[in-house]
Amino acid sequence: MSPTLSSSAQQVQNKLAELGYANQVIEMPDSTRSAAEAALAVGCGVEQIAKSILFKAGRSGKAVLVVTSGVNRVDEKKVRGLIGEPVKKADADFVREQTGFAIGGVPPLGHARTVLILVDEDLLKYAEIWAAAGTPFAVFKLTPSQLVQMTSAQVADVRAVPAA
Repeated sequence: MSPTLSSSAQQVQNKLAELGYANQVIEMPDSTRSAAEAALAVGCGVEQIAKSILFKAGRSGKAVLVVTSGVNRVDEKKVRGLIGEPVKKADADFVREQTGFAIGGVPPLGHARTVLILVDEDLLKYAEIWAAAGTPFAVFKLTPSQLVQMTSAQVADVRAVPAA
């Protein structure tokens, strides 16, 4: 861990501390932008990466962050059923505007605006998981219960079933 975090990673560290969590943000020498890269960097399975995907609700325009297991794809129809309106994957500008972070480093907390958060129930299977921490090189370790508590998220089945 570098002694000084980048400003975006420090924002996440500050938010964790503000919420009373001792989790430590770590900046890696190699990219953690994708779930596979993050898993390789921290030495865990891809399924233990809490991947953040932002969607834009079709009617209201609100931001919906789905935090899913790194091996899963999100079923937009399931998300629509949970929030009551269709969603589409957000573009980079919307992601930055709503969260304050760039794609590849969006953490599950500390966003610029209020974001509705859904957590993939599959993440609850693991003793520890890793989430992005503000940059494509920063992550932090946490438990699934911490993720749910710190985000006030709804836990749900959001996983797309692979085609047979």
